[in-house]
Amino acid sequence: MVGPYIIAEIGQAHDGSLGMAHSYIDAMANQGVNAIKFQTHIAEAESSEFEKFRIKFSYQDKTRYDYWQRMEFSLDDWKGLKDHCSQNEIDFISTPSCLAAVDLLEKVGVCKYKIGSGDYDNYLLLEKVLKTKKPIILSTGMSIISEIDDLVKYILRNGSDLTLMQCTTSYPTTIEQWGLNVIPQMKNRYDVKIGFSDHSGNVNACIAAAALGTDVFEFHVVFHKEQFGPDTSSSILIDDVHYLVQGIRDVTNAINNPYDKNNLSKSMKNQRDIFGKSIAINRNVKKGHIITINDLESKKPGGMGILAKDYKKVLGKSINKDLRKWSFIKENDIEK
Repeated sequence: MVGPYIIAEIGQAHDGSLGMAHSYIDAMANQGVNAIKFQTHIAEAESSEFEKFRIKFSYQDKTRYDYWQRMEFSLDDWKGLKDHCSQNEIDFISTPSCLAAVDLLEKVGVCKYKIGSGDYDNYLLLEKVLKTKKPIILSTGMSIISEIDDLVKYILRNGSDLTLMQCTTSYPTTIEQWGLNVIPQMKNRYDVKIGFSDHSGNVNACIAAAALGTDVFEFHVVFHKEQFGPDTSSSILIDDVHYLVQGIRDVTNAINNPYDKNNLSKSMKNQRDIFGKSIAINRNVKKGHIITINDLESKKPGGMGILAKDYKKVLGKSINKDLRKWSFIKENDIEK
């Protein structure tokens, strides 16, 4: 991976419309992201009548099951979405909601898998994904450190490429919940790529994460904040994505090019000469005059004699010739 890997999550923002899903790909084509991520739902396999959210929560859907079913696409639909991403040189990623979704995504040809925070202990799903040998991006929003330790050992033992995502499972995530402190903790604890999965709807969250050396970024996108969807309030507006992506890349570039404050660059040496100050006499004086601090001025540029920082060298000293006002004072102008 060269530079930050940036994922724009469409998730369920398409609201079950295949045309809308393709519209999101078109909208993201020139935004500078590396990947677009969907969620692959198969209601029959993932949901049951005991699901807590099986309530009427939209005008279209009587139950959560109905909603998941409306989010489904056919194999050909998914292949079309993947091809559309490929045409725009963007990786196609999806989060499988169940084992059946993994089978479907394997037929589609997904390049890597995202495991959502809710499947932190779903080792049945993890085992299925591990067998594909595809890279795994794992959100940790519902996990504590000891559970993450176990997950990392389990996944790495099976030889899969792993990225851990600091994530807060709160929609939208408030500033106080970003958990940026976890990023360096993870970087120090695990020998894997560390990412940040954002649900704040605030462009500053990922940019702040970039300043901590984050490798992978994920954020939800939406056309406008009034459209229906469970992630709308947690999403970045399409119009802001370009600025967010540029911010991430700029900050990452700065982090990867540390400035050596112990040594001067050639340009800085030139700047010091231009903006440096040498000491000058602020009035006409005669030979033999004893210099006091009231006789002195600091004038640009530096290197014109005695530097301003060394002004004490001339205090109380006699000059050996007449000096005109604003003349720079040099070492050989002072009686030894």
